[in-house]
Amino acid sequence: MSSHMPKVIASGLNSPRQLAFSPSGALYVAEAGTTGTTACRPNPIDPTTQACVGLTGSVARIGAKGSVKRVVTGLSSAGGTADALGPADLVFTGEHTFALTMGLGGSPDYRDSFGPQGANLGKLLKVELKDHGKARVTSIADLARFEQRKNPDGTDVDSDPTGLARSGKGFVYTDSGGNSVNAVRKHVSNVAVLPPVLTTVASPVGPPAGFPADAVPTDVVKGPDGAWYVSQLVGFPFEKGSAAIWRIKPGHAPTKWATGLTNVTSLAFDKEGHLYAVEIASNGLASPPPIGALVRVRPHSTSPTVVTGGLFMPYGLALRGDYAYVTTHATDAGGGQVVRIHL
Repeated sequence: MSSHMPKVIASGLNSPRQLAFSPSGALYVAEAGTTGTTACRPNPIDPTTQACVGLTGSVARIGAKGSVKRVVTGLSSAGGTADALGPADLVFTGEHTFALTMGLGGSPDYRDSFGPQGANLGKLLKVELKDHGKARVTSIADLARFEQRKNPDGTDVDSDPTGLARSGKGFVYTDSGGNSVNAVRKHVSNVAVLPPVLTTVASPVGPPAGFPADAVPTDVVKGPDGAWYVSQLVGFPFEKGSAAIWRIKPGHAPTKWATGLTNVTSLAFDKEGHLYAVEIASNGLASPPPIGALVRVRPHSTSPTVVTGGLFMPYGLALRGDYAYVTTHATDAGGGQVVRIHL
């Protein structure tokens, strides 16, 4: 265990995912919410459970003394109680404006079946914060509809927009359901598709060796060299050590920049060009409990260096100064936290 012990700086969050600093240094967290109680049906992720929808997604600002102020509320949140999908990642475009990805975990038809309360799912939103009154939320692009029209990976129509980065006047995002990295400018276009990951051993919970697990890209950042760097979770059976950090130069095939990681959900470069990442479950999500880690990833490495382990279901990552800020308890309704770790 590393000596870089985490300090809890905020708690009481609803399924916290990615987090970001505003230009002035205020910390904001996307909360996937607590789903809801309407339009319930079998969950496409686990048909033995119910998926419902509600307007419980939000974005919270974390105060200097750990206060949590939800500056955006009433956003769509859908799924089961332990797998809410809704607000996923945010990128500031000004001091009081940011873009926000909204998860979905299915097709536009699945979204439409939730009715008006699910309308924001699978989209890229623009949020304008107001000093007094409700934030203004508008749609920039329908990312799930792009998956339905183009289906870049050629498999089932499944959109789950997650990680988000700025690209000039537009954006680049990961679609975890579509196994793709896409760009939003005047229109949505595909940047790259990550290939399936073949399992290396037979899983006690399912498929044999050689099973093609989904790549599941989760986050995207621009590197010091101008290329895009993409993390991946890797889908069921969530094999330990099967994830990679990919380097993507538009117009070229993606290449593996580092390997030997497990279930990565977020990544960030520090001011010196070092890459850090979050593993949500360092032994794999199929091997509970979901204890993860903040790790440092060196170029061409075959395993990461643990900075801080023992984190319960960590997810998002933001760096500022000599500190990493990580969301934990990422699927807990009301139990989510932000921890600060000295690097």
